[in-house]
Amino acid sequence: MIELHFEAQAKACDALGSPFTARICRAVTSLLDAGTETGKCILGWPGDPAADAMSLRLCGGLHALVLTGSDNTLAAVYPPNKVDDATLKAALAKAIRRHDAQLLRFMASPPQTNEISRSGMLLPGFLFIARQFGLPLAIREIGSSAGLNLNFDRFYYRYGSEEWGDGASPVHLFSPEVKGNFPPPLDGALSIASRAGCDIAPIDLADPASCLRLRSYVWADQSARLERLDAAIAVAARFPNPLLKADAADFVKKSLAERTPGQAFVLFHSIMWQYMPEPTRQAIEDQLRQAGTDASADSPVAWLRMEPLGAKARHATLSLTVWPGGRAIHLANCDYHGRWIEWVAGSAPDQP
Repeated sequence: MIELHFEAQAKACDALGSPFTARICRAVTSLLDAGTETGKCILGWPGDPAADAMSLRLCGGLHALVLTGSDNTLAAVYPPNKVDDATLKAALAKAIRRHDAQLLRFMASPPQTNEISRSGMLLPGFLFIARQFGLPLAIREIGSSAGLNLNFDRFYYRYGSEEWGDGASPVHLFSPEVKGNFPPPLDGALSIASRAGCDIAPIDLADPASCLRLRSYVWADQSARLERLDAAIAVAARFPNPLLKADAADFVKKSLAERTPGQAFVLFHSIMWQYMPEPTRQAIEDQLRQAGTDASADSPVAWLRMEPLGAKARHATLSLTVWPGGRAIHLANCDYHGRWIEWVAGSAPDQP
């Protein structure tokens, strides 16, 4: 089962443009044994390796050694360097033995990422909501990680020939390939009245160890992703947002109870819904529907999410539900990592 898990992750990395991480996943399976605590941990993994992202825990731990300069031999086989498989395996084997205790600590907790490119998928949804209601947005995010996407309106975007945002922002999102008949509409005024997020294990960007862990889970051969992350961390240092350690359902309940008339309340999240327990998901849906019963044109409620519609979905879907009315709208299809977007909701917004 362990070999199958690493191979499945390798294929996923290949498909998502990270051939080097795929090579690591394929190489380590022949290196793991009971001679190290890390090897024993992986070979005796008690849960579901795929659900626990076991291989990515190890990849993150190895990348952290490179980012901190802790292992020059390992760094020499990492991008931009190019080496053959035998050299890569030898360096990996030495690193696992030398840094057994540090790698074992990485295996103890799941990977946590904060993919900045997903803001490029979410922005058209926020603009859609702003056009719908003509009100400032009170945005609340669940599964926020470090809360970097809460600053989405402080980034600069380009979709083909269309652009949005401040060109002076350190975060430039040029990557979305536009599929379909037209780019997502970017017109309309956007005003953010308030913003906050929650996570069961929020990342404190003021803590160097936490920041390193976040950076280490960016795949080592995707330097543009790491640069975007570092730029977004710099934006967050200037514009910190409230980020609570809380259960998502409790956070949503409290946030809905504090809604302010004259603002559109927006709950949003991206690629995290599937990781929450079913009772938590159901509680959030029930809370949103209940809040929708007293929503009005002056105090609407919106639920914006970038999530797969099924466990084996090949792409994510940008979906929106708005109250009053509870109308569900399929806004776009999009890549999990924000590499492309296909707007399907039409060039003009629906009216509530």
